[in-house]
Amino acid sequence: MNILVLGGGGREHALAWAIAQNPKCDRLIVAPGNAGIAGVAECAALDILDGAAVVAFCETHAIDFVVIGPEAPLAAGVADALAAAGILAFGPSAAAARLEASKAFTKDICDACGAPTAAWARFTEAAPALAYLRAKGAPIVVKADGLAAGKGVVVAMTLAEAEAAVTDMFAGSLGAAGAEVVIEAFMPGEEASFFILCDGTDVLPVGTAQDHKRVGDGDTGPNTGGMGAYSPAPVLTPAIQAQVLDEIVKPTVAEMARRGMPYKGVLYAGLMIHQGRARLVEYNVRFGDPEAQVLMMRLGAQALDLLLACAEGRLAEARVNWAEDHALTVVMAARGYPGDYDRGTPIRGLDALPEDSRHMVFHAGTARKDGALVATGGRVLNVTARAETLRAAHDAAYAMVAGIDWPDGFCRSDIGWRAL
Repeated sequence: MNILVLGGGGREHALAWAIAQNPKCDRLIVAPGNAGIAGVAECAALDILDGAAVVAFCETHAIDFVVIGPEAPLAAGVADALAAAGILAFGPSAAAARLEASKAFTKDICDACGAPTAAWARFTEAAPALAYLRAKGAPIVVKADGLAAGKGVVVAMTLAEAEAAVTDMFAGSLGAAGAEVVIEAFMPGEEASFFILCDGTDVLPVGTAQDHKRVGDGDTGPNTGGMGAYSPAPVLTPAIQAQVLDEIVKPTVAEMARRGMPYKGVLYAGLMIHQGRARLVEYNVRFGDPEAQVLMMRLGAQALDLLLACAEGRLAEARVNWAEDHALTVVMAARGYPGDYDRGTPIRGLDALPEDSRHMVFHAGTARKDGALVATGGRVLNVTARAETLRAAHDAAYAMVAGIDWPDGFCRSDIGWRAL
C-alpha cells in the first residue's frame, strides 16, 4: 500500500515509525513531516488543511490510505473530502470532529446520552460568565469552546485566576477559539487517557496512558501540550475501563450515530478518576501527543492493521495483541516553553543513541539547517523507551536524555511519578 500520514509532530513521527514496520506498507509519505520523520518516510510539502489539495496529492501519488494525525485538518473537513473522492482515510468527519472542536457540543452529547461529566454552562459574553464565576466560586474550570492547540483550558484554583481566564478569552487571547466559553465544575481525582477505535458502530480499546500537562516537576507551573507520558496507566483498572465503555464511550457513539454523524476514528477520552469511578473531562478526535508515542511504541507494526480495520468498518473482527510491557516518553522542550523561547538552537548527540523497538527519539519540532539538527518549536523531542517494567522504561528513557547535547532544552525529571 501507498500510505500518506498528515502532520509533522511527535505524534506523526510515532505513527509513521509504527506504520513503516508493517509489510503492508510499500511507500510511506508524511506531509509536512520533520527532520526525524525523514528517517522513516518521505516528507512532502502540502497544505494539510486544504481538502482539495490533499485529494489531488493522493491521486498524483496513487495513495491507498490516509492517516490524519492532528485535529485541525479533521475539523477542516479533510476526511470528508477524501471520502467524497473515494480515498480510504482514518479520521472522523468534520461534523463528528466537533467532539473536539467544540467543548459545548461535547457537553450537549454527554447530557443527551447520560455520560457522566462535570456540571457546566456556556457563555458568549464576559459579563454573565464573570457573574456565574462569582456565584460558583473556585476551584473551577474555564475552557475556550474551540480548538486552542491544547492551551484553551484553565483549571483555576482561585476566583481571580478564573476571572482573568474569562476576561482574556473574551478579549481575544485565543482568537476565534475563545469566542464562546464553557465553565465547568472542578472535578477532583487523577486524570488519565483512554484510547478507543470506533468505526461508527463497534468500538475497540487500544490502550491507556497518563500525560503530564504541567511544565514543572510535581505537576507545577502552567499547562503545556504535554511534557511526557507513560502507558499503561494503572489508575485505569479493568473495572474502570469497563465502566467508561458502558457509560461514556458506547452511549456517545450511539448518540452520534442517532444524530446522523457516525464517529469513525480514534476517540481519545480524557478522564478524571475519583473513588473508583471515571467522569469525562473531554474528548479528542485524534491520538494524543505525547500519548501516541508510548502507544505506538507498544503497538508496533499492528498499528496499521488496527487503523485499517477501523477505516474499513471491520473493528468487530479486530484484536489488539498487547505485550506485558511498559513505555515512557520524556518531552524535551525549548527553554522558556510554554512562554517565549528561541528557535534554531542546535541539538547534538542523537546519532549516538539507539534506535530500535525499545528505544526511539520521536521528533516534534526539528529541522535540518546546513546539515545540523535544530529546534523549530516549543516541544521538540520525545525520548521514548519500552521495557518489562515502568521503572526500567523510565531509567532507559532518562539515560537517553542524558546523552542529548542541547543546552537550550529542558525536560521534567519525574515523568511517571504517579505510578512509580
